[in-house]
Amino acid sequence: MNALAATSRNFKQAAKLLGLDSKLEKSLLIPFREIKVECTIPKDDGTLASYVGFRVQHDNARGPMKGGIRYHHEVDPDEVNALAQLMTWKTAVANIPYGGAKGGIGCSPGDLSISELERLTRVFTQKIHDLIGIHTDVPAPDMGTNSQTMAWILDEYSKFHGYSPAVVTGKPVDLGGSLGRDAATGRGVLFATEALLAEHGKGIAGQRFVIQGFGNVGSWAAQLISEAGGKVIAISDVTGAIKNVNGIDIAKLVKHSTENRGIKGFNGGDAIDPNSLLTEECDVLVPAALGGVINKDNANDIKAKYIIEAANHPTDPEADEILSKKGVLILPDILANSGGVTVSYFEWVQNIQGFMWDEEKVNAELRTYMTRAFGDVKKMCQSHNCDLRMGAFTLGVNRVARATVLRGWEA
Repeated sequence: MNALAATSRNFKQAAKLLGLDSKLEKSLLIPFREIKVECTIPKDDGTLASYVGFRVQHDNARGPMKGGIRYHHEVDPDEVNALAQLMTWKTAVANIPYGGAKGGIGCSPGDLSISELERLTRVFTQKIHDLIGIHTDVPAPDMGTNSQTMAWILDEYSKFHGYSPAVVTGKPVDLGGSLGRDAATGRGVLFATEALLAEHGKGIAGQRFVIQGFGNVGSWAAQLISEAGGKVIAISDVTGAIKNVNGIDIAKLVKHSTENRGIKGFNGGDAIDPNSLLTEECDVLVPAALGGVINKDNANDIKAKYIIEAANHPTDPEADEILSKKGVLILPDILANSGGVTVSYFEWVQNIQGFMWDEEKVNAELRTYMTRAFGDVKKMCQSHNCDLRMGAFTLGVNRVARATVLRGWEA
């Protein structure tokens, strides 16, 4: 099931549990605005190349729209739509004053030079500058983009609107980026996991973790979990997978991975088949890579007691049903990986105030938000007698629906 179908299904189920008016339900699903632009740039060799850029702005009932910009050769409009919608519910669950958006450019960033990427980013910004803004829509990095991309957008946007650091988040610290932003999603995963385990009288220490993915989120989650006393016994990335039942030395692995562009060949563990990683014996499984990796084919073989969805949409709805019958608890993505957008919000707040925080304050505020969100989701689970995923969806959808009705959507 693709991301859009799964998200829409979860939304409809939540709407049913909440008893939403059918007209309101329909209105909440339809995006506020979809933008599609042509971006033509001169390549380094002098030829012209055209790319399609777009932005889906889903909902702005609770505040400006927020979401990543991805540079990827197959940017599927359906998926972007789903991810924009997911951002609407995610920001509502985290209780930060945003709505959802998502966008990107259909290109292969690996095949473009730095100067070509810069020209492409600037042309894209020129085409959408009057449709984004501090109180309208605030982009952020996503697949294939980074803090440098945000710096270019900020510079180009500022040519039209004056210096506006709050127009994008995930910026370099030298240009108004927030301390702690880099580790934010991984740190949020740690805080959310702590909250879930505490609910069952456990802590991070002594639990065995398996982590799929060793990019930004996976590597930070692994480092922070192992610092908190958790035992990371298996990890995979695109290059391969390793296992060490006594716990992998994460600091050494990070060094190896940086030097060798991947974890393959690391000598602090045994190489295993990456496909068997998800079904390894462990207490907590953390999928932090791609969507749809836990499906009806492998759900029966999963041995973890808890699954923390650090990636977007890693579990198919069919797998959800199999796992809940087995008694596996799943902490859903819209709660588990909301640390990134929460610290993006802190960055935006700091930019608007013109007053920057130290890293301790950022991390302490993040812990407060993540723990409170988990508590709010649990309350919804109790009042609607549902699992954590539906608890999170009903919480998010309810907050957006209430804001929409209060603002007078039928007028």
